[in-house]
Amino acid sequence: MQHRAQQQKHHPRGKRGDAPARLWLYGRHAVAAALANPDRRMRRVVATKNAADWLADQQDLQIDRDRLAKTEDARPDAIDALLPAGAVHQGLAAEVFDLPRARLKEVCQPDGANRPVLVLDQITDPQNIGAIFRSAAAFGARAVIVQERRTPPLAGALAKAAAGAIETVPCVKAVNIARSIEALKALGYVTAGLAGDAAEDITILEKDAPIALVVGAEGAGLRALVAETCDMLVRIPIAPAMESLNVSTATAIALYEITHGRGGGK
Repeated sequence: MQHRAQQQKHHPRGKRGDAPARLWLYGRHAVAAALANPDRRMRRVVATKNAADWLADQQDLQIDRDRLAKTEDARPDAIDALLPAGAVHQGLAAEVFDLPRARLKEVCQPDGANRPVLVLDQITDPQNIGAIFRSAAAFGARAVIVQERRTPPLAGALAKAAAGAIETVPCVKAVNIARSIEALKALGYVTAGLAGDAAEDITILEKDAPIALVVGAEGAGLRALVAETCDMLVRIPIAPAMESLNVSTATAIALYEITHGRGGGK
């Protein structure tokens, strides 16, 4: 490792007209996945000795050794000073540039593998979005589509909850979710909105067609126009005594059902 990191205050948001807000990733899996992603441009990486030793042992990730050589030695309190209060960084953090913008018609093009696409309708909680990305990676989702102006940056607590999945699952930032659903239909997807009060359960979905699963915000659910744009609404059957599931949990269950028996998660 090279020079020791200096402490500085972290400013998570830039004002309009200022330089872009700094994006920090923290936690071992989030940073290691970023280092292994050739599309991720790095500003700096800071690590304690223990974390740096751990990074060096991650041979399965095939991290570029030149990137590792530029890691700055840092004490835990120096890393604390770079990040938002309470960030659990595990001795490892990286200041990064945003990933290149993914285009819906490029990353969602069906290829016969029937891998699902996830569409998030105004989900804003970073922990939930991160957990959804993790499930998307686990079950082989082709991409996650989010609403650009309402989605937090793919960094910080969101990236840590995703455990590296934001580096492997393309994220399409859409201006209009309903139009994105229409675009997916045009590509041949069956668009299914997840709704607790839907008449049909999720098992009716075809096993030989590409599925786009549309998930709404916790509590509010799908917006009316988004629900109307979907080909169908489906529900996950649960015990009547329980009103609903956490949105990230529901998404994981739905992805399992969609990919089970069709190879999407393999």
